[in-house]
Amino acid sequence: MDKTEILALLQKYQNGTLSNEDRDKLDAWYLNKALNSDLQLSENEIESSYEYLKSKLPLHQERKVISLWPRAAVAASIALLLGTGMFYFTKSKQEVIQVAAKQKEIAPGGNRGILTLSNGKQIILADISAKDTIASEGEEQEVTIKMNADGVITYIINPDADTSKNDVNSFNTLSTPTGGQYNIILADGTKVYLNTVSSIKYPTQFNGDKRIVELEGEAYFEVAKNKNKPFIVKSGNQSIEVLGTHFNVHAYNNEAVTKTTLLEGSVAVAYKNQKAVLKPGEQSNVSDNFNKIAIRKVDTEAAIAWKNGRFKFDNADLKTVMKQLERWYGIKVEYRGDVSDVRFNGGTFMNKNLSEVLKVLELSNIKFKVEGKTIIVYP
Repeated sequence: MDKTEILALLQKYQNGTLSNEDRDKLDAWYLNKALNSDLQLSENEIESSYEYLKSKLPLHQERKVISLWPRAAVAASIALLLGTGMFYFTKSKQEVIQVAAKQKEIAPGGNRGILTLSNGKQIILADISAKDTIASEGEEQEVTIKMNADGVITYIINPDADTSKNDVNSFNTLSTPTGGQYNIILADGTKVYLNTVSSIKYPTQFNGDKRIVELEGEAYFEVAKNKNKPFIVKSGNQSIEVLGTHFNVHAYNNEAVTKTTLLEGSVAVAYKNQKAVLKPGEQSNVSDNFNKIAIRKVDTEAAIAWKNGRFKFDNADLKTVMKQLERWYGIKVEYRGDVSDVRFNGGTFMNKNLSEVLKVLELSNIKFKVEGKTIIVYP
């Protein structure tokens, strides 16, 4: 049957005027389409999909049309409608009824990372089992790289290796894709929690009188104390020097402001020709748009909420919030109208599907429309 015949039969089905002969034709067509469809539906999916379609179609339920058809035909019709995305029922020249497929859920990110060794070899960390030895570094394999029982990358220096001859550091890089986070313990015992779309370059062992790492994106540091060897984090034009403390650095290249938040101890933040020392609970903001390093008191829980599996917003503007969602869910955000004055407080868990997070944000009278992996925002 061609498209015109199918539309005519569907029109009769909608009006309740479908003859038994026509019903058999439509039934056979549905079944044929379903058999040649790649879409597989479980019993639960069939039931929930049917209820969704039933709510969208203006069917005459008193005729009990569905109950007269075999169950396979119902499944076939649902498979067809969901597999093609949408179908049009022409009711009249003036009115068109559109049945759209249920929006596919956008799942959250997870534990994903890529480790690049000093020789350029890349290791996809999701493919590594816990407690595996991943690689060894150094001419005499002075450093062993493992994954511990918690799925954290660890660097272990061989106590029998002679490192006195080796003054040159070998560097590794840990990076995370969109929707990925990963944790690592460096050779000095420093713990690094790397947020999504971020990377950290570090030596496999810290030779010399300083411990220097380079960061792009966001990371939380729990630096192992060593008064004789300062730990330095470089990100763009900013450098942070500590002896041993806990702090968060937010330094994405596509954001104008670099933020350093201190939780305990003290850190010295240097930016171009300026320097400032932070106290616990303070955050420094640096940018080419600022004349000096700006320091303010902040909600530290909000700054490191991502490390604890949460979105937490402390008077955050809408675009800042949506950038977090873009990186975590791999979506693209478009704005329709002025949203510059919209602020958020509160939060939710990062392990939820995107639709659940958007429901929380909608409580602030913002509207969202989901089109595939594009989110359109309306004030």
